[in-house]
Amino acid sequence: MVGNSLGSPIDFVAIGKRLKAYRIGASLQAEDVAAQLDVSRAAIYRLEQGEIVKIETLDAIAQVLGTSLASLLGVECEYYPTPLGLFERMRQLEKTSDRILAHFDPISLLLTSDEYLRHLPLMLMESTSRHMNSDQAEKNVEKLMGLLSERRKYFKQYMPHIVSLIGLREIEQFLHTGLVGRLDLPKKVHAERVEAAKNEVLYLADLMEDEPINVQIGLVNESMPSFTFQVMTGREQSVLVQSPFKLGEMPNIANGIGMITVAPEAVKLHEDLMLTLWKTAYKGKAGANILRKLVSKF
Repeated sequence: MVGNSLGSPIDFVAIGKRLKAYRIGASLQAEDVAAQLDVSRAAIYRLEQGEIVKIETLDAIAQVLGTSLASLLGVECEYYPTPLGLFERMRQLEKTSDRILAHFDPISLLLTSDEYLRHLPLMLMESTSRHMNSDQAEKNVEKLMGLLSERRKYFKQYMPHIVSLIGLREIEQFLHTGLVGRLDLPKKVHAERVEAAKNEVLYLADLMEDEPINVQIGLVNESMPSFTFQVMTGREQSVLVQSPFKLGEMPNIANGIGMITVAPEAVKLHEDLMLTLWKTAYKGKAGANILRKLVSKF
């Protein structure tokens, strides 16, 4: 039974994608799950392609992956306790999205420069070094960077329309702190990371001034929501993602629960929030000039 080939209202392919995201989030290989269920690795891959045969199989997999049957089915919210699982699911959803509404602190990963990706692994290693041993941290960071690079590659290639709201207070803090994963870095290193943050904000200013056809950026000079989120809209549905995981200065990839839902009320409320903030946001050349003036103070 694959997809909706028999007229079923259940999207089995979407279930398979969620299954894969939860497996990646649990840092399990397909063979690990297969061994616990006493099935073949190929059977797990087929399940991740949407070849769902029995509900009992899904229930057993949910227990192995530490989630619920409802989350796998997508009838409630999907919850992700690790960034690996959440970012894999975001990668899947972004590939089917025509429009993205984004609020991430301080800026959306999709709107960062290539140079940012050079600093990000260093920041992530610095932020995780106190939570796990270096080998484990290095493996986690490598997996994360793979997912993040795929998301950026897709965005650049297919150019879905993105509307990004950025708080000026968050940008100012970003410039003050720099691209760091912890605060006790040597002064010389910290100074270099502050310069890197300045270059990133100037890159953002250039984007605002150039106004690429698929990118709209607004600067908000008031308190922003304390949570980060993204609304992705495709031909079939709109999806809300809330993320506690930060990739800016002082990144957090250790603590939090990511949430994904297609609930119409939740999606609409976040879309309305974006629209309200967008109306008074600084845009285009005016916004670019504000960013450049802010950078000049550091």
